[in-house]
Amino acid sequence: MICRERITHSSIGDRCTNDNSKRHTSVAYLPFRWHQRDPAKRINIRTKIEEEEKEKLQKQQQEEEELQLKKRKQRKIKGNSRLSFTDDIENGSEEEEDENETSQSKKFRHGKYGKDPTVETSFLPDSEREAEEQAERERLQRRWFLEQEQIRNEPLQITYSYWDGAGHRRVLQVRKGDTIGEFLRAVQQQLAPEFREIRTTSVENLLYVKEDLIIPHQHSFYELIVNKARGKSGPLFHFDVHEDVRTIADATIEKDESHAGKVVERHWYEKNKHIFPASRWEIYDPTRKWERYTIHGD
Repeated sequence: MICRERITHSSIGDRCTNDNSKRHTSVAYLPFRWHQRDPAKRINIRTKIEEEEKEKLQKQQQEEEELQLKKRKQRKIKGNSRLSFTDDIENGSEEEEDENETSQSKKFRHGKYGKDPTVETSFLPDSEREAEEQAERERLQRRWFLEQEQIRNEPLQITYSYWDGAGHRRVLQVRKGDTIGEFLRAVQQQLAPEFREIRTTSVENLLYVKEDLIIPHQHSFYELIVNKARGKSGPLFHFDVHEDVRTIADATIEKDESHAGKVVERHWYEKNKHIFPASRWEIYDPTRKWERYTIHGD
């Protein structure tokens, strides 16, 4: 027969009291030392924890360095994508990167923009060269003027004939730079003692006729010599008298004859210009060229 004990609040309290008393008794009696562990073991645990934390920090630092290195490589690849050694950077070889950096620095050092000394640049404007050329032109121009002035000052001996229907040959020395008017003034002074009509006339009323051409007063002997002027019957740049002496006639070679120029009064010319030789005389025109010499006709 099962006996059931009636459970009441008081009985539950008593049971709990009994259990607590037993527990306190066992704690005080049993030799548990979990709160009295060895200090060396606690130090080892602390050291192990610290080592683990250091390893974690080192691992994090290493990961951060690898990430930064990867970012730098990516930036370098983007910045140097136009260069020919981008593929070498992607290979990840440190030696190849050093070689590429060296070649890149050499390339930029030797490939700077600038002038190429082998290129022809004479056609380009250059202020220094133009100034030198201008100075050289001015120097040559001054030298040429000096030489021409020396030529103008050289003496020139002229054989002429005062013509009043008959010839009166004379010789007079002037400068090559003198004009025909200056020459006629010297002629007047030379002929005045012998010819009364010359004493009473003026230089403007005297004419100088050379190779059947009347030379105006403003032209100079230097101009005739430099331009190698030619007249109807001979050259105007020879002022002496000589004949063309040849053993063999050759029409392809110009005759080398020079006739004495004539000095006449304008009044005499106007009265006798329809009679030979005055009928052949013409005014000198520098633009007109005489292809061959003639001594008769127009």
